[in-house]
Amino acid sequence: MLKIIGLIVVVLVVGAAVYYFGFYKRGKINDRDGDYIPDEIEDAADKVKDAAKEVKRRAKNVKKELGDVVNAAKEVGNQLGDVGAAVKGKKRQGRKKKK
Repeated sequence: MLKIIGLIVVVLVVGAAVYYFGFYKRGKINDRDGDYIPDEIEDAADKVKDAAKEVKRRAKNVKKELGDVVNAAKEVGNQLGDVGAAVKGKKRQGRKKKK
């Protein structure tokens, strides 16, 4: 068991050394702010956050528009009864004409 743990530790140390000396120190991995996280990964994470904000904004707008559609559909339902009454010859319902 101790050999396995030792082997895992050695592999991690070698991997960290290759990352640091092989890529980071040579400048193959760009890191503007010095936090040892490659800029490409940080930029991708920022794009994902921006995309999530855009999706939320669009969903909010769609929700508002659907509310408007529901209200319009209710109004159409109310007006259908008036059309039936007009066909029967009854007096006009609703807003009066301006003179």
